[in-house]
Amino acid sequence: MKKLKVGIVGATGMVGQRFVLLLENHPYFEITALIAGPRSANQTYEAAVAGRWKMTVPCPESVKNMVVINSEDTDKVYELCDFVFCAVNMPKADTLALEEKYAKAEIPVVSNNSANRWTPDVPMVIPEINDAHLEVISAQRTRLGTKRGFIAVKPNCSIQSYVGALAPLRKYGIKEVVATTYQAISGAGKTFNEWPEMVDNLIPFIGGEEEKSEKEPLRVFGTVENGKIVPATSPVITTQCLRVPVSDGHMAAVFVKFENKPTKEEILEDWKNFKGKPQTLGLPSAPEQFITYFEEDNRPQTRLDRDLYHGMGVSVGRLREDFVYDYKFVGLSHNTLRGAAGGAVLIAELLYREGYLTAK
Repeated sequence: MKKLKVGIVGATGMVGQRFVLLLENHPYFEITALIAGPRSANQTYEAAVAGRWKMTVPCPESVKNMVVINSEDTDKVYELCDFVFCAVNMPKADTLALEEKYAKAEIPVVSNNSANRWTPDVPMVIPEINDAHLEVISAQRTRLGTKRGFIAVKPNCSIQSYVGALAPLRKYGIKEVVATTYQAISGAGKTFNEWPEMVDNLIPFIGGEEEKSEKEPLRVFGTVENGKIVPATSPVITTQCLRVPVSDGHMAAVFVKFENKPTKEEILEDWKNFKGKPQTLGLPSAPEQFITYFEEDNRPQTRLDRDLYHGMGVSVGRLREDFVYDYKFVGLSHNTLRGAAGGAVLIAELLYREGYLTAK
């Protein structure tokens, strides 16, 4: 199999570094360009990340001597890449403009950023749940005037810990959801060395996170109508988002109310049997079991369970009836793997197998 050539825009940041590790020896894709802003451009990747490498394993030898390309040089990126992953740290308007510039230059973009999550013809995908949303790409290409170029995005990392668990239960008519997320410091692009204030501390606010956590699930649960994603109107979701002293792994405490209350046994069976297109296709990054339920009262735990299926599985536990809502449970997902770079790689694998990403 001939691999597609991929670039990483924002390659020097934490999520960009995670992309570098995930794509080393990937069966579908090979890194042919590392791309960043002018501060890092024209340096070797090793020099550009010197003192800023945040992963727990060393930078791969295969990329150390690659020269970083300026993100504005779309001609060079087009020459070297079949598509790009985007994980830049820029103002939203600038990110939106950059991603659209790439797409119009016939460079497909699989984005980790939030800028295009509400663009009506841009699919925002959790591959196990709403792979059907990819069909809006044809309408997006018409709008952009492109043949190859398009943008696809992944949702916010915090919703991965509970939206996957809610998806197979929608058939019972989910009316209301209350979710409190306990989010790792890597979600802010930080390590404990860089953020000593987080040791033995909890911050009860993450800017913009609660709005994303309440609205983005409705877009994931939405439908395609006339080339656009129309968000679902239910359930009603309210959230609180807290930053906690954990390196990786976002946990959610969730309360759910149904129109037709299922039994606990039905819920557990639905979670056990739930599979999506990634499992059906056997995509390289797909967890064999999308949702894993732990019977133990003290599981899942971030340190023990965040790396389930290489960080791509969703863990659930403590399902029990509630006297205000129908049920409550806890969920866990790895925020920089399933929630960020890994989730984007899984989207790209699906796009490749479905024929949206091709070699030039």
